[in-house]
Amino acid sequence: MPREIITIECTEARKEGKPVSRYQTTRNKKTQQEKVEKKKFNPFLKRHTLHREIK
Repeated sequence: MPREIITIECTEARKEGKPVSRYQTTRNKKTQQEKVEKKKFNPFLKRHTLHREIK
């Protein structure tokens, strides 16, 4: 199966001392070898922030 479930985490929340927001999404590991980065809403910061894939 080429698709895998990944977790993405907010990159800005820890710098500001707030709880991090996490989302689960999928990616095709055959076509996307690099880590996924998406802009998602962080409810603790009340704005859209960059979320990066974590292990």
